[in-house]
Amino acid sequence: MYPSILTIALIFLFYSCQAQHSITLKLEPYTFENRQGDKVESEIGTFQVPENRNYPNGKKLNIRFVRFKSTNPDPGPPIVYLAGGPGGSGTGTAWGSRFDLFMSMRAVADVIAYDQRGTGRSDKMESYDGHWLAEFSEPLNAEKMAPQIKAAATAAADFFKSKGHDLRGYNTNENADDLNDLRQALGAEKISLWSISYGSHLALTTLKRHEKHIDRIILAGVEGYDHTVKHPDDQQALLEKIDQMLKDDPKTAAIYPDLLGEMAQVLNRLEQEPVTVKTKHPETGEMIEAVLGKFDMQILLTTALRGPSRFKSLPRLVREMYQGDFSNVAPYALVPKYGGYRGMGLAMDIASGISEERLRSLQEAAPKTLLGDAINYPYLVEWDALKYLDLGEAFRAPFSSAVPVLCISGTLDGRTPEKNAVETLKHLSNGYHLIIDGAGHSDPLFLSSPKIEEIMLSFMRGQTISNQTITLPPIEFELPKP
Repeated sequence: MYPSILTIALIFLFYSCQAQHSITLKLEPYTFENRQGDKVESEIGTFQVPENRNYPNGKKLNIRFVRFKSTNPDPGPPIVYLAGGPGGSGTGTAWGSRFDLFMSMRAVADVIAYDQRGTGRSDKMESYDGHWLAEFSEPLNAEKMAPQIKAAATAAADFFKSKGHDLRGYNTNENADDLNDLRQALGAEKISLWSISYGSHLALTTLKRHEKHIDRIILAGVEGYDHTVKHPDDQQALLEKIDQMLKDDPKTAAIYPDLLGEMAQVLNRLEQEPVTVKTKHPETGEMIEAVLGKFDMQILLTTALRGPSRFKSLPRLVREMYQGDFSNVAPYALVPKYGGYRGMGLAMDIASGISEERLRSLQEAAPKTLLGDAINYPYLVEWDALKYLDLGEAFRAPFSSAVPVLCISGTLDGRTPEKNAVETLKHLSNGYHLIIDGAGHSDPLFLSSPKIEEIMLSFMRGQTISNQTITLPPIEFELPKP
């Protein structure tokens, strides 16, 4: 049977939409200055991509980056830095504490501080002032707030659409295809990716979609294909590690003999009898009274688990609350009761979603943990409201590859636990794991030991490396005030 004219037309339309759009790269000399005032000559680059590749003739986005030229006379494939978030800026990262690391990487190849679509110097969405706001005079109730949060997320999406943005174009698949366009714009056969947190999620997706054009990848603070939604068991495991560290150290063993027990009692009391504290209104700045209940406190405690720089004060704060003193958490009392939206971050996270299997697992685990599912609040409510943006199960499926990958994990990372890397490495036959014992999220994964830079450079040069562990000095927990 011969295909109909309509079928031929549809096939032609499909392949026309999938056809590669032309890429024009504009490069200009640029003097990059970091926050310390150090300057380095570089180039600022701009190229355009479709906002939504299903409509290649539609709206275009300007993507920008800063390229630091290699100091190597025979440089390897360009190294592209992918910031976390989603919503972080590569150029912003180079401006800050990791500037020296960007400069060191030039010994291997050109280093590109890349601003993903919707971030940094690339085209961004307008600021949105809308938000959801819980009643200050009541303890936070997730079930009661769900309708308001769904309405707020929908209103935010409607706002960005009204400004001419197609939220279906702000997902990690499109972000990954932008990177392949960058590669072509640079005239490179391959690129290497250096990533952290959400950036690792993007790097893995780029590997899945453009494997033959990826030379090697560094994934720090690994967020795998199905790790966007955090697991309550990982929060509980970190709390148990902290409790054990306190018991193992003679300086703290007698002072904090039962952190988890005291925390449980604080939460149980708040469930029975919420407390009222004085704090500043988020909009007017005036002092108001706010009520903290169990769920409010669970959310506040999750914010302390990012890493040691934050949770070193956790035992002291829990002890104070156990004794009835909530004055040191009062300034943060409204954090659980208030939420706003940035277009890129909202759409990217919703699009990555969660598998049915992981959702069932965390729903079963949450009631058995001290902090429940507080770390994911209110993401799952927003995801339910905007589920039409979800990329689906195929996006979250594992992908096997022999491309060299170095995972970097911190044993005290409360956002992207070591377990994420272990799961991801099962599918990477040429993968390696660098464990930083004692490191939390973000900077410590790169900057807590000079040995990390050495291993990263060796890996990027293609030298033989192995699984390794770097042990950091013990944490100095804060002691109760005399």
